[in-house]
Amino acid sequence: MKKTILTGERPTGRLHIGHYFGALKQRVELQDEYDTNIIVADVQALTDNYGDPEKVRRNVYEVVIDNLSVGINPDKSTIFIQSMIPEIAELTAFYANMVTVARLFRNPTVKTEAAHKKDLFGENAESITYGFLGYPVSQAADITIFNADLVPVGDDQIPMIEQTREIVRKFNSIYGEIFTLPEHKVNETSRIKGLDGNDKMGKSLGNAIYLADSEDEIKAKVIKAVTDTKKIAKDDPADPDVCMVYYYHKIFSEDNVETITSECKAGKRGCVDCKKELVKNIVKFLEPIQERRKYYEENPELVEKIIKEGTERAREKARTNMAKVRKAMKIDYFD
Repeated sequence: MKKTILTGERPTGRLHIGHYFGALKQRVELQDEYDTNIIVADVQALTDNYGDPEKVRRNVYEVVIDNLSVGINPDKSTIFIQSMIPEIAELTAFYANMVTVARLFRNPTVKTEAAHKKDLFGENAESITYGFLGYPVSQAADITIFNADLVPVGDDQIPMIEQTREIVRKFNSIYGEIFTLPEHKVNETSRIKGLDGNDKMGKSLGNAIYLADSEDEIKAKVIKAVTDTKKIAKDDPADPDVCMVYYYHKIFSEDNVETITSECKAGKRGCVDCKKELVKNIVKFLEPIQERRKYYEENPELVEKIIKEGTERAREKARTNMAKVRKAMKIDYFD
């Protein structure tokens, strides 16, 4: 029997190349080896976007199409919407009794995001909502309702998985061995930096290239990429290691990166031509992805069918596991 994976995204926007190298590529590779479940976490997206539900709803479909466009096969992977699995919310409520507020505040991922929220809303702890603080508990329910053996994550999400493991240990010690103790799997690819050199790539920072970007959009973004500020004239030598265009060439121009390096250092490569070459290579890389994306965009009824069937399969798994939970907790009154 295949082991089970739980992975997914919060639908807050289209996915970018950082998502591709950070999770999507690995997800495609793992779907042949594991029983892969991909959660579109719309409930968790609402923790930051509760005032704009239309944005979340729209991006549910965008995120699904992005996953399909990179090669996720709905016959091999179960794609489902979080809010359509009420068992997740039920399990979240039960877990909430096992986790203290103090423990949630000690979670490194929560602490980092809470600090960011303070910057947005002022130095007032009351701005942090119950939903935001309880995010790790909700995530634990996402993972365990499907008894996931493995959860692919980035380095920053490891504390979330450790908190899930704590919850599982506590639950199992009280109610019996109901849940699998999940392991994390860190993607071997490092986080892709933004075009501005920021370690984080994202829509709010304006430094991301999206899987759906047109050639003109990519060109406009690459033109603004950070380069060596000491290079003034076209023939001036430059330091490629401080240039974000070179950083991206190492990803998208592997066959020519040695030539790019030597020409840059020798002053034989102008920044404009260097950027044009990068744009060409990114467009070429994205071409098959965008061809598949176009197909799904032109067939919305197929996307709807994939989401509906995946959610139905996920719901059936969740019902089965939740029945075991309710029996173990002695709350199966009429079964």
